[in-house]
Amino acid sequence: MTKIEKVGSFESKITVYVVVCWVLAACGGLMFGYDIGISGGVTAMDDFLIKFFPAVYQRKLRAKEDNYCKYDNQYLQLFTSSLYLAALVSSFAASKMCSKLGRKPTIFVASAFFLCGSLLSAAAQRIWMIILARVLLGVGVGFGNEAVPLFLSEIAPVQHRGAVNILFQLFITIGILFANLVNYGASKIHPWGWRLSLGLASLPAAFLFVGSVVIIETPASLVERNQESQGLSTLKKIRGVEDVDAEFEQIKMACEAAREVKDPFKRLMKRSSMPPLIIGVMMQVFQQFTGINAIMFYAPVLFQTVGFKNDASLLSSVITGLVNVFSTLVSIYGVDRVGRRKLLLQACVQMFISQTAIGAILLVHLKGSNSLDEGLAGLVVVLVCLFVMSFAWSWGPLGWLIPSETFPLEIRTSGFACAVSSNMLFTFIIAQAFLSMMCHMRAFIFFFFAAWIVAMGLFVLFLLPETKNVPIDAMVERVWKQHPVWKRFMDDYDALYQSECK
Repeated sequence: MTKIEKVGSFESKITVYVVVCWVLAACGGLMFGYDIGISGGVTAMDDFLIKFFPAVYQRKLRAKEDNYCKYDNQYLQLFTSSLYLAALVSSFAASKMCSKLGRKPTIFVASAFFLCGSLLSAAAQRIWMIILARVLLGVGVGFGNEAVPLFLSEIAPVQHRGAVNILFQLFITIGILFANLVNYGASKIHPWGWRLSLGLASLPAAFLFVGSVVIIETPASLVERNQESQGLSTLKKIRGVEDVDAEFEQIKMACEAAREVKDPFKRLMKRSSMPPLIIGVMMQVFQQFTGINAIMFYAPVLFQTVGFKNDASLLSSVITGLVNVFSTLVSIYGVDRVGRRKLLLQACVQMFISQTAIGAILLVHLKGSNSLDEGLAGLVVVLVCLFVMSFAWSWGPLGWLIPSETFPLEIRTSGFACAVSSNMLFTFIIAQAFLSMMCHMRAFIFFFFAAWIVAMGLFVLFLLPETKNVPIDAMVERVWKQHPVWKRFMDDYDALYQSECK
């Protein structure tokens, strides 16, 4: 046990049980991260290409094939992107399930779908089987990415909410690293190493499956579904203290407002709901247009493009995976101390420099059929690591944290579903288009992402409020009504709330 901490009128101490709940739920991030990391490595394996994409394999063998275009194949990109299209659609069903049945059973469903998808992908014999497996994995990701960040935000004490929610992103980075290590080993196992890579996705799914049985439902979800006595006892259990009356009253008030909203998606379109909705959606758009998933999906392909051999490219991906994990720890330490805005703005500067430098090196030195010399190729790896580092302590974790904490309870699951679906939509677009964009835009693709990073920095500077140490259910009064821009959207909030309560 730790000492009792008090923020405002809310007391709490961290117990062993609540830490176990945090870790087990965050395995949803492990599941998601493993898939992000595994797909790029598998698509770089010759045995996989021979089995499902022989045309790409033949193109890869041609000595004078254009460096930028040898992996340009829509079906190969569909292998990666189909998961995110399925996740986009399923996130809305997950939103309904979160509201009607709770966060815990939604996490259970996520793990079940992911287990089925990972087993089918390992056993696939035809391309339609591998795509179907990716769709099942996508449904699991859609349900998991909807429920897990909400669960972590609602179960965390306010003074640690940022750090607890970032466990989701930390586990994503661990999943990516684990996938890179598996790919590095499996690439030496012929001809079925790719099956091992895809099948081991069942491990994080199994962890989440067990976790969905062990974890507790959130107090907000219980009260929202008229289980107030259980909600109160749960709140006492996760806070580790008996005096939770002030926090419980705030949760009850938020739930009473939520019950009056018959159609949360319709309420989401009201003027007063625009601030968190715009912030939530734009955080997802910007997160993807940093270019991070283009790099994480296709890191082995990218490193092969600049001249690394297969083993070296996979090993370079392991290095970036390690950087990703350890840099996320910086965010866990700093997000509730430094604040959200400072981390995001600092990262924009570092990411812009990294992307611009990579683009400049490739523009000058990498033509259609040559390779970079060893020194420049190593510099590209360093720049990729600097880019991944800054993303990992900023836009990666905060892209999930900020939407999970800024929606009022009456539209929380529907609003977060819009954020998740936006993330999946733009992840799909990037995954489906990146290799073709690299073929047509060549080095200029990195300048394309750098321009987006400038837009992101301006957005944070002028439109993103600081939410550090603000209770979730006090966001309207203490954040949106006080912000110089967004307060203009809140003039109908009180009238709308009173009309719904009549």
